[in-house]
Parts: sequence; structure tokens; C-alpha cells
Amino acid sequence: MADVMVMKEIEDTALRLDVDLSTLDLDSIRLPPGETCGIVSDDEEVYQEDNLEFESGFGNIIVVDNLPVVPKEKFEKLEGVVRKIYSQIGVIKEDGLWMPVDPETDKTLGYCFIEYNTPQEAELAKEKTHGYKLDRAHIFCVSMFDDFDKFMKVPNEWAPPETKPYAPGENLQHWLTDAKARDQFVIRAGSDTEVLWNDARHLKPDPVYKRAFWTESFVQWSPLGTYLATVHRQGAAVWGGSSSFNRLMRYAHPQVKLIDFSPGEKYLVTYSSHEPSNPRDANRVVINIFDVRTGKVMRDFKGSADDFAVGGAGGVTGVSWPVFKWSGGRDDKYFARMGKNVLSVYETETFSLVDKKSLKVENIMDFCWSPTDPIIALFVPEMGGGNQPARVSLIQIPSKEELRQKNLFSVSDCKIYWQSNGDYLAVNVERYTKTKKSTYTGFELFRIKERDIPIEVLELENKNDKIIAFAWEPKGHRFAVIHGDNPKPDVSIYSMRTGQNSRVSKLTTLKGKQANALFWSPAGRYIVLAGLKGFNGQLEFYNVDELETMATAEHFMATDIEWDPTGRYVATAVTSVHEMENGFNIWSFNGKHLYRILKDHFFQFLWRPRPPSFLSPEKEEEIAKNLKKYSKKYEAEDQDVSLLLSEQEREKRRMLKEDWDKWVNEWKRIHEEESLHRQKLRDGEASDEEEEYEAKDIEVEEVIDVKEEVLHIEYGQE
Repeated sequence: MADVMVMKEIEDTALRLDVDLSTLDLDSIRLPPGETCGIVSDDEEVYQEDNLEFESGFGNIIVVDNLPVVPKEKFEKLEGVVRKIYSQIGVIKEDGLWMPVDPETDKTLGYCFIEYNTPQEAELAKEKTHGYKLDRAHIFCVSMFDDFDKFMKVPNEWAPPETKPYAPGENLQHWLTDAKARDQFVIRAGSDTEVLWNDARHLKPDPVYKRAFWTESFVQWSPLGTYLATVHRQGAAVWGGSSSFNRLMRYAHPQVKLIDFSPGEKYLVTYSSHEPSNPRDANRVVINIFDVRTGKVMRDFKGSADDFAVGGAGGVTGVSWPVFKWSGGRDDKYFARMGKNVLSVYETETFSLVDKKSLKVENIMDFCWSPTDPIIALFVPEMGGGNQPARVSLIQIPSKEELRQKNLFSVSDCKIYWQSNGDYLAVNVERYTKTKKSTYTGFELFRIKERDIPIEVLELENKNDKIIAFAWEPKGHRFAVIHGDNPKPDVSIYSMRTGQNSRVSKLTTLKGKQANALFWSPAGRYIVLAGLKGFNGQLEFYNVDELETMATAEHFMATDIEWDPTGRYVATAVTSVHEMENGFNIWSFNGKHLYRILKDHFFQFLWRPRPPSFLSPEKEEEIAKNLKKYSKKYEAEDQDVSLLLSEQEREKRRMLKEDWDKWVNEWKRIHEEESLHRQKLRDGEASDEEEEYEAKDIEVEEVIDVKEEVLHIEYGQE
């Protein structure tokens, strides 16, 4: 019917144009190459179907090799065994299991094809059953069907790889040599991502690089500041440099949602979650560990969301993130994750389990690596209704030797905090009272570097105080605790050593502070007591050495606070969780407000991390003692900048005065031009000076209106 309608339109058009169709050979008409003139080919639908089939591929089919070769009478039994094994992993399509048979012998060929509903189920089946031992003589060898195309393209003869000429890349640490010793930060607002210098001397940021739609969700610096990672639908990418930010490597991982670097920047962990074909099943999770420099996948982990839902501080779709925690230091030698009743520790030389087996820890709830040493602190809650106490253990890796253990009774909850140098470990223990109706809090403090790892118990003066926040001083021996009840809790500061005494002691308690978060300077000594969320951005800059407040301020509705890596500046930001006042403020370490930048739809502010200093602690201490000698150069530069700013301010005032004088002169000219008109209005009086005139009161009578009215008067009323 459609063909008839089209032919009718052609005949009508030919009639209108006075063209005799009988004289035309329509089959001989040829369009120019690539030109369709809007005419859809009869084969277009076929091409589309072919393309769809090609794009979908055979990613949901696996090939299982090394099956037993059996005769026809045992065929059903073998098929049943294979189906039982593989149907536990995913849904096999109807007629989705095919086991070829040799027509000459009527025996199976030793392999089969299995088709699942989704490629994710096929990948999981390969992951779970490759190397599966059916019996002593038959160990499964499982491959993806799509891989055979790749295998067939391998040439029969080896050819040496093409050598490319060496092209030196950009120095990725060049930004650290900035003559003004500035730090960089990255911000995301709207569709734009920008990298800027913090030019605090000139009270403004200095642009470095800007790009629209640089990432599809978020950006993240690597721990040492070498790379900036972006996240895309197809995977992740890293960029580097001081000004150009070229793309250095891509990491293919479709639908990636989360990323995490190892501390030494050698590895990148990526995470994705996929919807299952059966809605009753858990989400399918894929985690890849890439070599950052080469982009090679060193190890992948696949399974359901339930398999990765243990441990971590937060994540998506029920999976805690980060799933893997890395050992301290820059060697990136070990990483670990919790499972059900096990702690799996892997080493990066072979990306396999240490000693080829996991550490069995019944009912493990949390663990944390030392920031500097291969030591794990783990927490196990009470079991058996309190008959078996909770415990905190320190485990040495790779020996798995238990260095120290502390049993804890009547425990409700437990949190672990390492000091940045790994010198101390604080365990915040929340215990039940005897009645089990309420809880109280105390701390177990481990001195890791001392002999036999002694433990001290610290209890607050008011045991019933709720712990709101805890933070160690970086590279130091002090820690701060916010405790009590809102809206005005107390802040206490303690030291792990006072003079010759190695016992913990309280330095001070600050009463009634509007604070619920603690932010130590990376260099120690200074701390910001912050009131976020319900406290609307209250800030107090405190000097712990002098035990005095340097400044108090407010950044209304602040959501994020971050020190720069040198401890000189503090950034406070209001992100898009609030609709108003989006942007960030930069403050000096002592609470002086330097500048403010407002940005609509503001999403992220991140300082660029710096690698550790090459100076020894002794050299740093010597510089601190002789700071005046080293600071002369920078004081002179600061004075030059101050003079420049003063000169700029003077120039600004001079220009304002010139604009004012120009306006006054223009007003005088107009005033002079209108003098005759004013004189006429004054009945000929020439002077504009009001003092030369005498004011007189003159009464003027003026008839406003006249109205006539006839009055009727009757005689006899006179």
C-alpha cells in the first residue's frame, strides 16, 4: 500500500511538471556518491538491524573449554552438571546452553557455549569459574566469545613493534617552582572547571587553566598533587602540568562512579555499579585497579553489591567507599578490604593475597592502616551476649603478627583515629552503663613507637558528654575533642607529652563554643573551630601554642573548610547544597579575611596537594629557629607588593578625582549657558547670589470664581 502511495505521488508530480514517465528509465538513474537527496534507501532498515547486531556483539556469551568428552547416553547428565554450575551465577537464556557433538563419533567435543541475559553476568561467570576444578582431569578454561575475534587477528609470524621517537613530556612538578611560592586550587562551578593560583598578596586568584565540560561528575587531585583526575561515562582520565594540563592517560571503565588513588599515586581504583537483569538480584559491581602511568589493569574485582558492602565511610548503592584501603607511605605495597569474617590483604607485586589466604577475623567491624607503617588496627565487637569482649588489635603485615591487643567490655561503638606520623592511635570507645539504658565515652590511647606499645585510658570529666568531633594535630602530639551537648559544646585540647612527662594531660577546655568540626593546620599549631550546618558557618581561629583565640569570623552557610597544604591559608566555601551565596572565601592562618569570590552553582573547591618536603625534620626545625634570617627576602617582596598596591590605590583615587573634576566642569558650563534664562525668570535681575535679594511678603487678592444665583422673595415677609 505504501509503494502505491509513493508511485501516486511521483505520477502527480510528473503530471504537474509535464513529464512523460513512459520515456524515463528509472532504473538507470544514479545519485552522486554519498548523496541521498532525502530519499531513504530500501536497504536502510537492514543496515540498521545489522549495525544493532554488530554493536551488541556477543558479550553475553562465554565459551567453557576442557569439559569431559562423553558419549550420547551421558550427554544429558553432563549438560545438567554444567547448567547447575552456571545457572547459580546468572540467568541462562532459553536454549542458551549449546554443547557441540562430533557427528562421526557421537561424542561431545569437550567445550560448550553459554548465553546469559547480560554481558555483566557473562563476565561474572568467567571470573568465578575460570580455573574451576570439576575433577582431577578437568579444570575449566573459560573465555568470552568476543575474545576469539581478537585471538584470530594475531598474525602467524612475529613482527617487531614499531619504535616511536622519544618526545620529552612536560615536567609535572614544575608548578612547585613558582617564584612567588603560591599554591594552586581547582574549582567547579556550573559547567566550568578552573585551576587557579592563590595570589593572596594581590588579594585575588590568578587564573591558570579553564575548561568547560572537563568532567561529567567531579574532579579529584592525586595525593601528591601530580595529577588531576576527571570522571566520564567511558571511564576516568588524568591530566598534569602547571599551566597546560594535557591529558596523560585514559582508564577505560564504562559508567565509572567513584575513583581513589593509592597514597604514592602508583595506582588508581575505579568503581562502577550496574543494574541486574533480575530486579530481585543485587547490583553488579566492577572494581578495577589501574597502573596510573601505563593505564594497564593490574587487577579487577567483580561481584554483587552485597560482596562489597562491608567497611568504608560512605558510598553508593549500599557499597562502602573506599572498598580498598592502602597501607601508609609512598611505596603502595599493600591494600586490604574487609569481607564477612575475613580481612583480605593483597600485595602489589603480584596483586594476590599475602600468603595466598585471607586473615580470618570473626565478626570484624572496622580496620584502618597506619599512615606510615604496614600496621593494621582492627576492631571486633562483643560476641556471645557479652561473654566474649570486644577488642582492638594491631596486626603487622606481612607477618600477620599481633603486636598488641586490648579487650574492651560493654562496648556500644568504637572509632579508630591514627595520628599522621603513626606515632599514636586513639580509640574512641562508647560503653553501656550498667543499666544498658545509656552510654558514656572514653579513649584508649596507644603509643605505637614506644616499647611494648603502652596504652593509656582517658576519660572526660563528664563521662556522659557526647563526642561530636576528634582530630589529631598533624605531625604533632596534641589532639582536640568537641564534647557536650548542642548548641554550645566544649572544646578540650590534650597533649600526649608535657615536658618530661609522657602521660596524657589536658592543656585547656574552651567552654560553650559554637563548633561541631575541627580543622588543624597541616603544619600544626593552629586550629579552626568551625560551626557548620546548624551553626551557620561560625569560625574561630585558635593558637594552640599560646592557648589564645586569634580571631572569630563567620562565613554564613559555609559547607566546606580546607587548609592549603602549607598551612598559610584557609578556604571556606558554600556549595550548591544551598541556593544562595555560592562561592568561597580565602582567609589567612590567623583569621584575616583576604578575598571573596562568588560563583553560581558552585560544586567543588580543592587545594592542590604538595608532596612531602625533602628537608629533614632537623633542617625544618633549624629554619623555624632562624626564620627571621630566611624571611628577610620575602619581607622585602611583601613590602614591594604593598607599595605596588598603595600605588594602585593612589592611581585609582586620582582617576576618581579626575572624573569628579570633569563632571563639575561640565556642570559649570551648563550653568553658564542657562544664565540668561535664569535672569529672565528673575525679571531682569542678573545675580545668582541669593544673599543679594530681600525677601518680602506680598498679599495678592485674586478672584477665583464668580457665580450668579436668583433669590425668590415673597411679599409680606419683609
